[in-house]
Amino acid sequence: MDSIRSKARRPTHPGEILRDDVLPALEITQGELAEKLGVSRRTVSEILHGRRPITADMAIRIGRFCGNGPEIWLRMQAALDLWQLERSNATSYRRIAAYRKAA
Repeated sequence: MDSIRSKARRPTHPGEILRDDVLPALEITQGELAEKLGVSRRTVSEILHGRRPITADMAIRIGRFCGNGPEIWLRMQAALDLWQLERSNATSYRRIAAYRKAA
């Protein structure tokens, strides 16, 4: 894997950032966050505990709420997704050669 994501450390799930940094800084509960985002408490809980990914829809909601836009939340989720896939499918990916046009 010749990827920037081939580092050993797993990227942090964006939900963990929300749980450990954002909610305490804003002094709000999971329930309050769910209400402000317009989603269920269960959805928020699953995200905060890394059991549910940040979708584009959720990134927009969180980005609007935090005032930092959806892109940062999607980038964090994409980094985690790629890191996990590159490990779980490494053998398959290594068999794929870059296309080279015949001379």
